[in-house]
Amino acid sequence: MAAKKTLKVRQTGSPIRRPNDQRQTLVGLGLNKIGRVRELEDTPSIRGMVAKVSHLVEIVEE
Repeated sequence: MAAKKTLKVRQTGSPIRRPNDQRQTLVGLGLNKIGRVRELEDTPSIRGMVAKVSHLVEIVEE
């Protein structure tokens, strides 16, 4: 079985003064402080969440 692809995502922006749905998206990604990095499975739903808050996160490595 092939290894699952993953994304490393780092939070670069603050959710202060952002809509609640963007805050909840960050929580769903497991991010809550600037500089935190999470390794997440590369699925269409995760990609969509990253796209929604692309101004607050960056993909470190694929």
